[in-house]
Amino acid sequence: MIKLVVCLLALCGLSQALYLPGVAPNDYDKGSDVPLFVNSLKPMSNLQKSVLSYDYYDERFHFCQPEGGPKKKAESLGSVLFGDRIYTSKFQLALGANEENRVLCTTEPIPEKDVLFINECIKNDYALNWVVDDLPAAHISKDERTSEEYYSIGFALGSHHNNQVELNNHYDITIEYHLREDDKNRVVGVLVTSSSRNQKFEKGVLGPDQGPLVLKGGERVVYTYSVKWVSSEKPWATRWDNYLNVLDPSIHWFSLVNSIVIVLFLTGMVAMILIRGLHQDISRYNAVEAQEDVQEDYGWKLVHGDVFRPPQRPMLLSVLVGSGAQIVAMTGLTLVFAVLGFLSPSNRGALGTVMIIFFMVFSCISGFVSARIYKMNGGENWKMNIGLAATLVPGVIMSFLFAMNFFLIHSHSSGAVPFGTMVTLLGLWLIISLPLSVAGSYLGFRKPRIEHPVRTNQIPRQIPDQPAYLRSIPSIMMGGILPFGAIFIELYFIMNSIWFHRVYYGIGFMFLVFIVLIFTCAQVTILMCYFHICSEDYHWSWRAFLTSGAAGLYVFLYSILYYFTKLDISTFTSTVLYLGYSAVISILLAVFTGSVGYLSCLYFLQKIFASIKVD
Repeated sequence: MIKLVVCLLALCGLSQALYLPGVAPNDYDKGSDVPLFVNSLKPMSNLQKSVLSYDYYDERFHFCQPEGGPKKKAESLGSVLFGDRIYTSKFQLALGANEENRVLCTTEPIPEKDVLFINECIKNDYALNWVVDDLPAAHISKDERTSEEYYSIGFALGSHHNNQVELNNHYDITIEYHLREDDKNRVVGVLVTSSSRNQKFEKGVLGPDQGPLVLKGGERVVYTYSVKWVSSEKPWATRWDNYLNVLDPSIHWFSLVNSIVIVLFLTGMVAMILIRGLHQDISRYNAVEAQEDVQEDYGWKLVHGDVFRPPQRPMLLSVLVGSGAQIVAMTGLTLVFAVLGFLSPSNRGALGTVMIIFFMVFSCISGFVSARIYKMNGGENWKMNIGLAATLVPGVIMSFLFAMNFFLIHSHSSGAVPFGTMVTLLGLWLIISLPLSVAGSYLGFRKPRIEHPVRTNQIPRQIPDQPAYLRSIPSIMMGGILPFGAIFIELYFIMNSIWFHRVYYGIGFMFLVFIVLIFTCAQVTILMCYFHICSEDYHWSWRAFLTSGAAGLYVFLYSILYYFTKLDISTFTSTVLYLGYSAVISILLAVFTGSVGYLSCLYFLQKIFASIKVD
């Protein structure tokens, strides 16, 4: 479930990615065993009907179990949090040994209530997920635009048409292997085609196929499989290429061009209004100071005695800005590692693990930035600031996820994070994140206070009535549109990768959009701040944070639109989970963009007021 917290980083690597050092290929001899592992069942359709996943060995499915019971494969922390539940299976694969209609097992009579559960999963288009040599089993799909075939991860649990639900109990497994010069073999592709067969297995003899299997209460199911080994010239290093097919790269380029156009437009406005207009303002103000006749201030210079007045709730603002800086650092470094190929899909769970580690390590940035901003605004309750910097945002996010976990547990979903994993996360936070955050805050408070270029008056200046478009809510809502506009097309692909369990392949585009988003937030906030101070409104601190942070609100509204247009969820639990995770995404993005906006605006104001002469 943690993958939804970091849905803006739902990335798996480049199609031509490097492999993480230390992840070595497995070599097999002819006839040697190739283990087949089973993973969680997840929905797989063009119109998602559920967000729940289930363990393969959930007792309601009655799948065949290996002798002595299934054994869980050791997985990384990120893999577990991403919902992987990998177990051994009863399938026996020997490299190069083809099999035909081999009986896996015959189940016990399936109760009526479990039949209803299985049929409901088939209607919701659930798919089986297997793993062979760390490569997911897939089925062949075709790109409707180019008619190009590619591998789509997973294969159907069953089929439903004309009000008839059929369980797929036969699997045709095709495994591609590459023969090396040293006579060693490597697995480079796994394809599975499932089908429904109504067969009986009595006295060691498999009966004839009597048509599709329509499951009924009290009925036994015979599971069978066939294996075909196919030699391939495809090298091991490029075996993920078929899984990372780019369905429509032109849309990604359109997204990137759209974002760049927004940035260029903003850059032009900033250059025209701020550089040209601001330069004239500064020259005029300084020229007035040089004259002997005393003249009154005008324009944005009027608010020089109030512009750095501490805002309301400086504690909360400083903590949010610090946490936003932490998220920016985590996101940026994670994307750099992903672009370099260190987080390729061949290393299962690496993405989640790295993000968690970076988030905890960069808590020192959160504490440091929060302390500096709080001290700059005249805060004195440093103990509370240290505590909130370490606990507020992580606590809110974990509370959301903990609540969502109860829904997953109630639904018997494999996506529920095990209690041991939750304890591990809490332990990591206590051992790594909390001390680093406290250390960062300590260093921040030890540093000298950030000095402003102008003094603050004791009596606040009265703010004149503002035009409608410069009032708080309209200006915040208008300002948040542009950062959202810079990412919304790429956001569509990210949400598809999360809710439809697809590999996200646009890591290069994602990295560029991340940079564009930062520039957009900074420029929009500076532009709106300039308009406000020219209108003698010096309450910029919270407005700067919320102007770019409003992008998070637009993302949540977009997720609601996505829910009604792209998903077909009808159950209460799935709806609550979807909206809950979408809220977490929006909160993180709002803190991320809000922090960029506030720090950019602070830097801008420090620079322009340092350039004028004030008594």
